[in-house]
Amino acid sequence: MNSKFVVALSLIFIFLLNGCKEKQKSPILEQENSAVKSQPELKTVSVNDYDISYIDIGIGEPVVFVHGTIGDYRTWNAQMDVFSKNHRVIALSRRYAHPNSQIVNDSTDYRVTVHSKDLIEFLKTINIGPVHLVGHSYGAFTSLLTTLDNPELVKSLTLGEPPVMSLLQYVAEGEKHGNDFAAKTFVPAAEAFNSNNDEKAVEIFIGGVLNDSLYFSQAPKEIKDIMLDNITELKGIIFTENLFPPLSCEDINKLKTPTLLIKGDKSPIILTTVIDELSKCLENNQVAILPNASHGLEYENPEDFNKIVLNFIGNH
Repeated sequence: MNSKFVVALSLIFIFLLNGCKEKQKSPILEQENSAVKSQPELKTVSVNDYDISYIDIGIGEPVVFVHGTIGDYRTWNAQMDVFSKNHRVIALSRRYAHPNSQIVNDSTDYRVTVHSKDLIEFLKTINIGPVHLVGHSYGAFTSLLTTLDNPELVKSLTLGEPPVMSLLQYVAEGEKHGNDFAAKTFVPAAEAFNSNNDEKAVEIFIGGVLNDSLYFSQAPKEIKDIMLDNITELKGIIFTENLFPPLSCEDINKLKTPTLLIKGDKSPIILTTVIDELSKCLENNQVAILPNASHGLEYENPEDFNKIVLNFIGNH
């Protein structure tokens, strides 16, 4: 695969992808009020001159969750309570994600290296020792770079389908997979953005990365709201050059941290192929196939996702 193809893939792949009379209250209102009261406090910390929002609950060995594109800390709603039973759990919103500042100007930088630098400083600032780092999609690539650069910060690493598209250079049909996926997903999403149809762009993007063109239209309101709250980043990175560093297998082989690689049994072939290549490059890893899930992983099949990751963390 030539360097132009690697750069082209880097340009288009991102994942990648939340005082009345007591006797008069109805049971539904009681539940709603209870849910509001039980919401954990949203905290902020200044990292690289930018305020990062995060949730921090539970006691025990720390687990840090890093979301993907058109997501935020709420992406991990189905993990927070389960993991916090025996761990200190932190879910952050990456730079430009809700409810952080989404102001766009000439200096706005959507590259994954920027998010990695943020994550490194975030972990150093909150100073909780080596963490179990769990990343999904774009957040998984962020987590991978963070661990490569600062392995002392990470006790174990879980990667849910990171878009390390430079690894397709080692695959016979890698270029074909890339071209097919771009034509199906990223080109029409970019066209929708250019036509000022932002919601349509999100629908196309989600349909492509989840292999389900109806997913967005049929998604629960809370999932759809999270996606729509984070359109700014999706739009920005689709039109940003050199989003991802072109990691080679040799680069990745330097990582010795215990690593869990997760892929969905219904995920696009381009994403599962990257997982397979990562497994070949990493010395200390195991691969888990999440049933009944595509690229959405943790919110498509949270029960099995939680079991798999908790078991891996428990062994490390």
